[in-house]
Amino acid sequence: MRVSGVVSGLGVGLGLGVFVAFLYLNQPKPAAAGSNDRYEDYVMVTGAVNISPRLQTDGVWLLDYKSGKLLGTVIDKALGKIVGWAEVDLVSEFEVAPKQDVHFMMTTGWVSSGQSALYVAETTTGKFGVYTMGPPPTGTGVVIRRHDMSTFRQAAKPAVPVGPIPEMAPVGPAAKPPIPLPGVGVPGLGQPQPGINPVEAVDPSKK
Repeated sequence: MRVSGVVSGLGVGLGLGVFVAFLYLNQPKPAAAGSNDRYEDYVMVTGAVNISPRLQTDGVWLLDYKSGKLLGTVIDKALGKIVGWAEVDLVSEFEVAPKQDVHFMMTTGWVSSGQSALYVAETTTGKFGVYTMGPPPTGTGVVIRRHDMSTFRQAAKPAVPVGPIPEMAPVGPAAKPPIPLPGVGVPGLGQPQPGINPVEAVDPSKK
């Protein structure tokens, strides 16, 4: 009697263990964040894209600094080919001024089963955007959707260029004061000086 009870307990425990393991192994697992790489003016990251409830595939994001574009595409698992490129104009999205020095960073993260989001930050404007890829309304190809655009700090003010310092006129030697004429405009010289006869004007007709 005691042996049968032990065997029954072991059977129940084993059955519960198998049931828990089944639930654990079959629960949906979050998609891991994709890898990324960078070369010169190009940044590429990958992340899961949920095209339909039964079709989950890998998405590829490519940031092109030269053209100021964010490109995205997905891989068709059945054909083993990409389905075309969707693009976003980052110049207008992040309100980048012409010839402004910008620095973009981006990475992907998991948001739901089989779906990742792309996070893009620009350090000069201080803007931060969230994007995903998915099927368009027509059902063919892929589109990029922006879900949010915020700022994590105020935009950096452009430096004001400093022009050349204007040259100053050369400074010459100090001008000497004019030598006053005797008896004109100098105190004490308006009167005849001792020992000096004043010069009188002579009328030639009286000679």
